[in-house]
Amino acid sequence: MRVAGRVVTPEGVIEDGEIVIDGGLISRVDSTSAAHDGHWIVPGFVDIHVHGGGGYTFTTGDADEARKAAAFHLGHGTTTMLASLVSSPFELMRSATERFAPLVDDGTLAGIHFEGPYLSELRCGAQNPEYLRDPSTEELTELVRAGGRAVRMVTIAPERAGAIEAIKLLVRLGVVAALGHTDATYEQTLAGVAAGATVGTHVFNGMRPPHHRAPGPVFAMLGAPSMVCEFIADGTHLHDGTLAFATGVTGPARAALITDAMSAAGMTDGDYELGGLAVTVADGVARLAGKDSIAGSTLTMDAALRRALGAGVSMVDACRMASTTPAGAIGMDATVGAVRAGLRADLVELSEDLRVVRVMRGGEWV
Repeated sequence: MRVAGRVVTPEGVIEDGEIVIDGGLISRVDSTSAAHDGHWIVPGFVDIHVHGGGGYTFTTGDADEARKAAAFHLGHGTTTMLASLVSSPFELMRSATERFAPLVDDGTLAGIHFEGPYLSELRCGAQNPEYLRDPSTEELTELVRAGGRAVRMVTIAPERAGAIEAIKLLVRLGVVAALGHTDATYEQTLAGVAAGATVGTHVFNGMRPPHHRAPGPVFAMLGAPSMVCEFIADGTHLHDGTLAFATGVTGPARAALITDAMSAAGMTDGDYELGGLAVTVADGVARLAGKDSIAGSTLTMDAALRRALGAGVSMVDACRMASTTPAGAIGMDATVGAVRAGLRADLVELSEDLRVVRVMRGGEWV
């Protein structure tokens, strides 16, 4: 199979490009003299932080809902995703791990991301404070054993008691340790980085704001060479100027666009639920009912890409941030995340105005 268009690779745009696909893999990327319709061909998006979409959620641990949420985001170009859960009782965490493990085995999901419950009460945002607690190495060990390779990432507030030990354990177990929903100081954040944390969970959001005399977690994460920083590019969580500044600091190699989407993504305004908390969506913005706290987003990755471009990020860098960098953050860059020979043929065809035309996963148009 051959796919032609304006092909975006990590190295640049091939204006008249052709991708040759064999056995579900990209076998070659060439220039061509063949005519094409001017559409963009970009790598399938990799969303490492998403709670649901299309009216369905990952947060209850229901496998059927998870398949439908994954299918919704696949239609928007996300060919690789982590199912993100929110702070929950351990029993739900374990049951979700067991139910989602087969979806990881069959490729529906790339893994599970536990965003909590080891988070700061002060910076918990739309997390249910009833379930917050100090990190438990016993719980983490049991979850990893229950899920095999399913547990891919865990977000922890590094200032909590036992956090450093938990981060070191995750690293030993081959699980990505992320820092987020934190009131940590600059020094406490860097202690988490030194322990092995490599991802900053939706940087700026759910954490102590930076101050020039107390830089806190934001400056620590933006400045740490080993940290990939997640950014929610929806214009609500981050001003476009903030997004442009932050990605200018990190560069595309350390910036990962995420959706942080909840079940309301792709749906109408109204009343929803996230982790047992009531959420109201108005004008496409999700907030805890009756409060000002943002509760996830209604974003999709194609819209995040467009937002990044609107903020001044180049097409090549935006695609790296939407695909290549997040794939590397979860250890999957040898398989997915770029238009490159030898990788899985995950592609998104975008119209000239950057709308999804069709999506390919593993060499098949879906």
